[in-house]
Amino acid sequence: MMMIRPPRFLSPSPAPGPRGPRLRRPVDASRIFSSPRPPGRRPHPRPRAASPSTDLRRLTARIVDLTRRRQLAQIMEEVEAAQRRVRAGGVLNTIVMNAVLEACVRCGDVNRALLLFEEMRGPRGCGVDGVSYGILLKGLGIARRIDEAFEILESIEKDSSIGSPRLSPHLICGFLNALIEAGDMRRANALVARFRKVLYEGHSVLLYNLLMKGYIKSNFPLGALTVKDEILRQGLKPDRLTYNTIISACVKSSEIDKAIQFLEDMKEEAKRESNAELLPDAVTYTTLLKGLGISRDLYSVLKIVVEMKSSLLSIDRTAYTAMIDALLACGSIDGALCIFGDIIKQSGSNKDLRPKPHLYLSIMRAFATRGDVDMVTRLSKRMWPDSVGSISRAAKEEAHELLMEAAINNNQIDLARGLLRRIVNEKECFSWTSRVGLVAVKVESLSGFTNSLLRPHVFPQIILNDPVEKYMVPFQESRPLPADLILRKVVMRFLEDRAVPLVDDWGGCVGIVHRDDCTKLDAPLLSMSRGPPLCVPTSTTVEHVIDLLLREKSEMVVVVKSGNMYEGSYASSSRPLGVFSLAILWNFTGDYSSDIHDAGSRVTAVKQDAETCNCG
Repeated sequence: MMMIRPPRFLSPSPAPGPRGPRLRRPVDASRIFSSPRPPGRRPHPRPRAASPSTDLRRLTARIVDLTRRRQLAQIMEEVEAAQRRVRAGGVLNTIVMNAVLEACVRCGDVNRALLLFEEMRGPRGCGVDGVSYGILLKGLGIARRIDEAFEILESIEKDSSIGSPRLSPHLICGFLNALIEAGDMRRANALVARFRKVLYEGHSVLLYNLLMKGYIKSNFPLGALTVKDEILRQGLKPDRLTYNTIISACVKSSEIDKAIQFLEDMKEEAKRESNAELLPDAVTYTTLLKGLGISRDLYSVLKIVVEMKSSLLSIDRTAYTAMIDALLACGSIDGALCIFGDIIKQSGSNKDLRPKPHLYLSIMRAFATRGDVDMVTRLSKRMWPDSVGSISRAAKEEAHELLMEAAINNNQIDLARGLLRRIVNEKECFSWTSRVGLVAVKVESLSGFTNSLLRPHVFPQIILNDPVEKYMVPFQESRPLPADLILRKVVMRFLEDRAVPLVDDWGGCVGIVHRDDCTKLDAPLLSMSRGPPLCVPTSTTVEHVIDLLLREKSEMVVVVKSGNMYEGSYASSSRPLGVFSLAILWNFTGDYSSDIHDAGSRVTAVKQDAETCNCG
């Protein structure tokens, strides 16, 4: 049976003819006086409002970026602003709040993380999941709040936690890694033993890799070898990270032969199983080069370098730097220069290979030891335009110090003295035991006291073998202060004296307060002292007292009778005879003809002169 559609009747078209006038809609008066639209331009469409999910993704990315920069205060401000915007339509979701929780942990504010976690799982919160519990456990492990972390794990195991999280290796491994990073292998092993059944789910080597890293952190690197045996006993196959961790453990324990053997085992297993994921990478070779450089095995270093450059391995800047450091440690400066030239050549097309300033300084140290002033000067000049990253003030100062060292090793005394003058004017202080200090001593010894740049203090009135009793100031003239006195009441005293002795109610000296330790105005003076005072008997030589002051970094010693000393300790019941300080010592620099016992009244004036002549 056919269905026939009924015909559509159309209205007849009007006959063609002259058109009549077209009727127009009456124009509104407001449109008459409005500014006309420029011809050829269309009105721009209104921007569509971003969907809430897009805004939350942007906010999450913003939180991750601020976390990387450790700007927790800015994160909390932006999150509060976002909560005010969405308060009418709901709350921020769990993904965003987990990112905030991770930011609190990364920035070290575990207390805020706990408050945020309680807010999330509250009645008005967005809820928590397994990721939230994992982040919180990691934060508690970093903060060494182990008992609280174990309580949370036990509540999860008993299924009594809000959110119904499930025990999983991912949940526990964050906490385990925090314990391992802290070097607490006892609690790490206890955690593994407690949740062994959960951690062994999936038969992954991740847990064993973490345990090996823990043995390296706990200064027992060879314990990682026992973990490898356990991996093989469980029927698992080590991955590249496993081998890299084992090689790092061997290098740290100075077992270089074992590290090389594991490298060969790694390559053989990759070849046997046709698994490219087991082949050594840049981390493997970099770790091995560090150990070979320490052992000064030049032949093995060159062998590893050739193997790296002949393979299909992608060599990055860190690997090139490890090559140069190992060659310099073995004394092969020419080999290091070859690798350095290769870096400079390739950095023209690959900006990621541009060396950092510390690589220039490493090569400059080698040439400074040789006394090659020309090479140190060239490298110092090229460090500014050719290196990548910021050049710190310490790097700039070390470049000048290495140039001075090269000059003194090349017997260019005038150049070394000019550089030392510049260093003394720029640096506030330096240690005599540092590299620049030892070079400065050499420059001073070659220059003599008449041409000295450091203006050493000469004590013509002091004989170093004399007893300290001859030069001390009587104890009462040092104006001691009561030990229970509040700092606020005597704060002006420390503008005059760098160190003041403290006495108890019986007149015994119980401590010495230094100006640098006065940090709490409302605290008693005794709480800011550095423990019991340094005491010497009256027969101690001045030379020994000066050495004691410099070694202990103290400003003052208390002089007592020889009978009051017993095995180097001082009894508070015995009364001190006097004090001897560095401020008193400065009084004897130059030509002073005043009486020795007037030294206490000249401390301030000589102290100012000593500070202006500070030689570091």
